[in-house]
Amino acid sequence: MEKKSKKSIREMLNREELQKEFEAKTSSIRQGVRDLSDDLRNLLRDEIEAYRKKEKHRAIEMLGIFAAHNYYANGITPEELRTTLEDLGPTYVKIGQVMSSRADILPEEYCDELKKLRQTVKQLDPQVARAVIEQETGKRIDEIYKEFRDEPLGSASIAQAHYGVLLDGTRVVTKVQRPLIADMMFKDFALLRKLASVVNAASEVSGKQPLDMVAVIGEMEKVTRDELDFRVEAENTRFFKENCIENEDVISCPSVIDALTTERIFTMTFVDGCSLAKKEKLADQGCDLDAIGRVIVENYIHQILDVGVFHADPHQGNIMVSRGKPYWIDFGMIGRLTASDINCIQSMVMSYLENDAESIVDTIMLLGASSPQTNREKLVRDASALINKYHSATSVSDIEMSTLFEEIMDLASKNGITLPGRLTMLARSIITIEGIIEELCPELNLLEIVSTKLMERIRYSIDIKQKLKEKIKDIWTTGKKAAKIPALAADALGNIAKGKVKMNMELTGYDDALEKIGRYVRYVVLAVFACVQFIGSCILCMTDFQPKLPNGMPLIAVTGIVFSIALAIFSVKKLWKK
Repeated sequence: MEKKSKKSIREMLNREELQKEFEAKTSSIRQGVRDLSDDLRNLLRDEIEAYRKKEKHRAIEMLGIFAAHNYYANGITPEELRTTLEDLGPTYVKIGQVMSSRADILPEEYCDELKKLRQTVKQLDPQVARAVIEQETGKRIDEIYKEFRDEPLGSASIAQAHYGVLLDGTRVVTKVQRPLIADMMFKDFALLRKLASVVNAASEVSGKQPLDMVAVIGEMEKVTRDELDFRVEAENTRFFKENCIENEDVISCPSVIDALTTERIFTMTFVDGCSLAKKEKLADQGCDLDAIGRVIVENYIHQILDVGVFHADPHQGNIMVSRGKPYWIDFGMIGRLTASDINCIQSMVMSYLENDAESIVDTIMLLGASSPQTNREKLVRDASALINKYHSATSVSDIEMSTLFEEIMDLASKNGITLPGRLTMLARSIITIEGIIEELCPELNLLEIVSTKLMERIRYSIDIKQKLKEKIKDIWTTGKKAAKIPALAADALGNIAKGKVKMNMELTGYDDALEKIGRYVRYVVLAVFACVQFIGSCILCMTDFQPKLPNGMPLIAVTGIVFSIALAIFSVKKLWKK
């Protein structure tokens, strides 16, 4: 099992393979009316007709919605993005709800605003749901289910879920995609991409562009494509079941029913329980809330540190409890970490606990992309200030894990370091998990469990003999290099005495200032040149150069005067703007 798990992890963390896998899975998504069975066409005759009529005027409708919002004044603010999605209709409300959890794509203030989106969705006709299942499986409902409940367990914009019992007695939940939803969303995205460029241009004119609408639309479309292909969620669920669940006796997740899973339907085993949000009901059932909380935290740490794949939307509704055992559900969104990410996270937490600001800075700079504005000395000072802020804490239990991660993310951002989106997603997920634990069992401390887990990993991974060999080798290498120092120093001094040594200096962090100075110098030189040319042309006026104008002045002199005046005006205007 261990070898299989490691192999799967390597495959999941390989970006190129992931991309090929994603493209293979989504390239065959069926979208249009032509893909519907005859039964579905008959059942949806009115909806199809209404959709076709609306489609003809959809571009004008969307353009009117965008025009009604005041992007010129404030750019794409969080509130404007939310109200725009609301005005565009239920499809985009759903997109907004999905994006509210994608802190790796949108800034925090936008995610918080999109969480305000609420939606009342009309239930899908049970006959339509049955017809979709029959089309996808090629079988009648009574050939699949011993029992199938028409009343849905839940209904959303993209799909709704139905309870059923298979012929072999297995209790399942079948998620059924709404017909036409994929076609509608992809056509809307095609229009949105065109409108987004117009909105971006309007924001640039106003000078306020807090959000690149074109980039956001592109990311939204990728996320939505995942949501619309249920095979992606099924694959996430399978991987999670095989690799992220260490002991199914204490924590688990549903199993995928492969024979009843396609891009439009997703069937999994039914979890007979209640969500973690119903704390009182769990307590009445005699559940040990502290034990449940600890199991969830320990498993989540296992996902992050041991597997590198974690549930990226771990809110209370996505954790069920059945007979005292927690179950993870809904794997539409998972996060993936590289082996380097995991090592850096481990190093950062341990450096923090050891009050080592230098190591924290090394880790942050290794994880993220620095900019010309990044100043390592300032970063070290800020990291030291962060450590000192919690220096008075008497134990790890006095520090909140979510607060630590948030402050480290802010530390990187303020110093011009851009961290990968997967780490932002991880930080938001940890904040969500800690909020759940504080509500469920306030005495349980996430950071304390993390630090214990890290110490176990360090003790397990350290090979004393190997470390000693490496240290002896390092000492021997250092000794050989040290023996060469006197000779190298003598050679260096000799070169300096002969004038053979050159020194190169590179200034960093001053690119903007140097560029601005360069522009000033360029336009000053042009202005001086214009003055010189003007004086020279005036002198030429007193000569007998041919050809001459009717007033007797040389043509070359007049041309030089006009050009020098124009050049002088141009240069002065540019200098004034700078």
